[in-house]
Amino acid sequence: MAFSSSLLFFNLRLFITIFLSVSGTDSLSGDYTSIFSFGDSHTDTGNFLYIFNSSNVGNFPYGETYFHHPTGRCSDGRVVVDFIAQAFGLPLLPPYLACSEGKDLRQGTNFAVAGATAIDAAFFEERKIRGVIANISLGDQLLWFKGLLPSLCHSPTGCHKFLRGSLFLVGQIGMNDYFYLFNNGSSLEVIRTYVPQVVSTIGSAVHTLIEHGAMTLVVPGGPPMGCFALTLTIGASLNKDDYDKETGCLKRWNELVQYHNDRLQIELDRMRDLYPHAAIIYADYYNAAFRAFCSPLQFGFSKGALSACCGAGGPYNYNSSFGCGTHEARVCKDPSLYFNWDGGHPTEAGHRLMADAVISGPYDLLVHACH
Repeated sequence: MAFSSSLLFFNLRLFITIFLSVSGTDSLSGDYTSIFSFGDSHTDTGNFLYIFNSSNVGNFPYGETYFHHPTGRCSDGRVVVDFIAQAFGLPLLPPYLACSEGKDLRQGTNFAVAGATAIDAAFFEERKIRGVIANISLGDQLLWFKGLLPSLCHSPTGCHKFLRGSLFLVGQIGMNDYFYLFNNGSSLEVIRTYVPQVVSTIGSAVHTLIEHGAMTLVVPGGPPMGCFALTLTIGASLNKDDYDKETGCLKRWNELVQYHNDRLQIELDRMRDLYPHAAIIYADYYNAAFRAFCSPLQFGFSKGALSACCGAGGPYNYNSSFGCGTHEARVCKDPSLYFNWDGGHPTEAGHRLMADAVISGPYDLLVHACH
């Protein structure tokens, strides 16, 4: 049973119910017992802060909206995985590294780390790529997962049975790979040549998880990074033709992400052919978020979608030397009126917009161009 990559978005609950009915799997009803999550700063719920406890993300105003204190999330509040957990009645995922030994993680945990890459650290070390923040890759996160399994289930058969009731969020990841290359002087044309390797690494992770018993996997594509304040600042151009006239986003950066997403969907189609019993769901973060840049007012972002709520000035309120959480940065009065939180990540309101599209639809998100 294969699913076409042209079905860019799903109502997650409805899709899972239909899939399980058609596949004849009656041990699951879409009511999950656990969630296991992998990825980077868009998904991290505290692992990076555990590694680097002096990070800006550990300072107020991070976390101000929902938690009222910093949690290690790169936002003012919840991120997409939080909304997914709450939608299925599960607790918010604890960061794996911060969990004390022996803690029961049978309802899931989060392996994502801000700054993480898809490709292993050796790739960047061999090329003398500097500035790789955490030196944590998707492969490292999979090793943590494998190391956790004996505490969750005591045999391969038991693990397969347990993981059938788990939801896996594999990403978003891969954008850091491209940023590190760009920051070390690679052109977007050169970076494009590494996309197949990044996508293949994500596909390999999906393969590994299914082999261990994963049955339902949500694999997000990259968001429109050409619209984020960070990218608009470090990739600023004097050529006005480099910017989308309707949104103000950097076209070539978004084209890179779209290429990544297209290749990712092809890879996921290949995985579906290999594993017709598994539900492999592509989550189209790009189009879910791009709506905010096309029509910010329609989605409540009256202060716009390009500028960051929390930052230290500049055309997009982003300054790489003085990030959100430093004394030099200032925070807006109402983050819900902004899509962008700190330059590189959405506000809770932005994450909610993306999560709603994953959980509840809509189905008509083919909006690479504004209409």
